[in-house]
Amino acid sequence: MDEAGYRWEGDHLILRVRVQTRVSHNELVGWQNGRLRVRITAPPVAGKANACLCQFLATVFQVPKTRVIMLAGETGRDKRFRIAAPRRLPPGIEPASPAA
Repeated sequence: MDEAGYRWEGDHLILRVRVQTRVSHNELVGWQNGRLRVRITAPPVAGKANACLCQFLATVFQVPKTRVIMLAGETGRDKRFRIAAPRRLPPGIEPASPAA
């Protein structure tokens, strides 16, 4: 994984995320220790936080929720996602380089 916290595999973005739950509103906080920090309102109970996080990432990257797949970290704060063909990139993520 790139030190930036993400890498591209074709048009798929592999993203490392650190999540904080039970906050007043969903937001991207920024980059810290090679992870995108995200705050979400849902509690970490019965998969609610993961569902909320997937929906929030889908909104941020302007993709359907089905294009946001959790690869690792289902029960922890540190997670890894695959986002297929994101239409929008938040600050700190560079577009994929064209294939040579």
